[in-house]
Amino acid sequence: MTAMNTAEFETDLSLFKYDHLEQLPPEYRGLTEDARTNRIEAALRTLGDDVVILGHNYQRREIVEHADFVGDSYQLSKEAAAADAEYVVFGGVTFMAESADVITDPDQTVLLPSMEASCPMAGMAEALQVDAAWEELTAETDADVIPVTYMNSYADLKAFCAEQGGLVCTSSNAHEAFEYALDRGDKVLFLPDKHLGENTAHRLGLEEEIARWDPWAAESADASSVVENDVILWDGYCQVHERFRESHVESVREEHDDVDVVVHPECRREVVEAADVVGSTATIRETVANADAGDTWAIGTEIHLANHLGRWHPEVNVVPLCGDACMDCNAMRQIDPNYLAWILEELAAGREHNVIEVAPEEKELARVALDRMLEI
Repeated sequence: MTAMNTAEFETDLSLFKYDHLEQLPPEYRGLTEDARTNRIEAALRTLGDDVVILGHNYQRREIVEHADFVGDSYQLSKEAAAADAEYVVFGGVTFMAESADVITDPDQTVLLPSMEASCPMAGMAEALQVDAAWEELTAETDADVIPVTYMNSYADLKAFCAEQGGLVCTSSNAHEAFEYALDRGDKVLFLPDKHLGENTAHRLGLEEEIARWDPWAAESADASSVVENDVILWDGYCQVHERFRESHVESVREEHDDVDVVVHPECRREVVEAADVVGSTATIRETVANADAGDTWAIGTEIHLANHLGRWHPEVNVVPLCGDACMDCNAMRQIDPNYLAWILEELAAGREHNVIEVAPEEKELARVALDRMLEI
């Protein structure tokens, strides 16, 4: 573990925290879908109420069809906390499983089917890296800077923000988190998603106050200039949502008559401006669910949610905003359904694999950051 400069707890890079990858045993690699489904269902019958399966909106069909709950990351963590299950199997990525471990009871164990499912955006703002930037930025101003981290971040960064007086936000309440921070301080440092940060600043009329901090070229950044602004955006992004372009919106409008476009606020500013509706995965789901039969909606988020919406609402013409390759999340894809079969059969046999466990001090502080979010 490594000591930080401005925080009281120690942590490490996620690369070292999650380096205990267990490979899928060879006997699971060639399973047919029917064989896999039968084995998963048999394991679930054995486990009964001792396990709850969470499937993120971006997971493939073969995962969500076995999930007890399907939704966004924080919603799923709350469902796990409300369940009595001893085991929580999270079909998502590492930061999501960490959040579940933070808010579930101590006697609940969170497992991630594959440790390779690690969100690239969360990795763009490691707590050790943010700690170094925080020291440099705050040294250049007497103003109070309040850090706000998006839910899509590791638990130690949530803990860091709590210790510095900050909080966590979701894509739905980011604007309220900004207001919370600016009510209690003079400036906000938003991590790690620059696009969500920019879109939130525009929503609040703060677009003229934006400055960007590039952690990958910090030696060329002028900290004294950056802190003159009230909204400092960390230069991170979602690799799926950044691929969308305004030209995709233009093309889909040319290809489909009377199409409406709904996109996630992690998209670039120009894409958000070109869309008809902007919102979280929950908002995207609600938008399609409430559409009239025969309506056409183009979906600007990860491809698997677009595919789910097409299956769940066949009366609506659901089209992806760009092709499968454009919209696919490599991290989510690491939760192969064969891994789910392996994890469940091993649990049924009394063996745990790929347990996600946040360090006690990080967990306590991360919960403070989440509790502050709930205040708003």
